[in-house]
Amino acid sequence: MSWKKQKLADIQQALNSDPVDIETLRSAAVSEGGLLTNDVRRKVWPKLLNINVFDLPAKPAKDIRENHKDYNQVLLDVRRSMRRFPRGMRADEREVLQEQLIDIILDVLRRNPQLHYYQGYHDIVVTFLLVVGERMAIAMVEKLSNHHLRDFMDPSMDSTKHILNYLMPILEQVDPELHDFMLRAEVGTIFALSWLITWYGHVLSDFRHVLRLYDFFLASHPLMAIYFAAV
Repeated sequence: MSWKKQKLADIQQALNSDPVDIETLRSAAVSEGGLLTNDVRRKVWPKLLNINVFDLPAKPAKDIRENHKDYNQVLLDVRRSMRRFPRGMRADEREVLQEQLIDIILDVLRRNPQLHYYQGYHDIVVTFLLVVGERMAIAMVEKLSNHHLRDFMDPSMDSTKHILNYLMPILEQVDPELHDFMLRAEVGTIFALSWLITWYGHVLSDFRHVLRLYDFFLASHPLMAIYFAAV
């Protein structure tokens, strides 16, 4: 049996366990190849975030866009996000997904008034929409926004800058020579901002690589994205 077939069998066994074997699923997500297919991701990603698949949020209300303070900015960002959709996708199909993307973002924000939209948030949301569909994407994005992404969704960027400041000490441990060069060059850490707040979705052109990273981040500590920046 090939390693991929063995891995798929191990994942299925973990999903069938009662209770679900989360540790095996986490291990599969971070090890070579990640979760391998989108069919597997649709089953495993919700488990990694402890989503109740039998109690998903309803589709966004038809009036979700009315008087929403973030609507115009979300609309602009989503309109600019064409490259985040698979090459070769029909224009009408992509437009339907873009409309869903707008509604998902506005729905999560309306249900969580403590969260503040930031440019780049749509890069994360579109990844979940493309893999798990609208209702599951709402559930997963809402959970992530209140946990892994919470610091990015403050009214100011103070918490985000604080996390960016972890980069240089981590880099000093991993690659002292590069760390010293960057200090001398005074490049700061802002170059890594889009990596961090989009989970690299904005900067990777191959969607397969984005999915592989999302497997890894969903199974890891919320700060893993900044550790990854150092490698």
